[in-house]
Amino acid sequence: MTEATLLEFPCDFPIKVMGPATEEFRSLVLGILSRHFGDVLPERIEERPSRGGRYLGITVTVVAESKAQLDAAYGDLTACSQVLVAL
Repeated sequence: MTEATLLEFPCDFPIKVMGPATEEFRSLVLGILSRHFGDVLPERIEERPSRGGRYLGITVTVVAESKAQLDAAYGDLTACSQVLVAL
């Protein structure tokens, strides 16, 4: 039995990640997503610092080929201690 999904693959899928506002965090997130989805184009990356500047929200729109690919990427993101939230 397979899990039903409302997504049709391949599709553009925004992944939102929040963590500390450091270059290390940014590089970590982009590195993880590049491993799963290939090169991430700069125009598909949006960054938004928190009001106080301590945290950074990064949204990367990727081309997802399958639910398994998304699950693996989210698994790697949430396994990182610097990642506070991955949506």
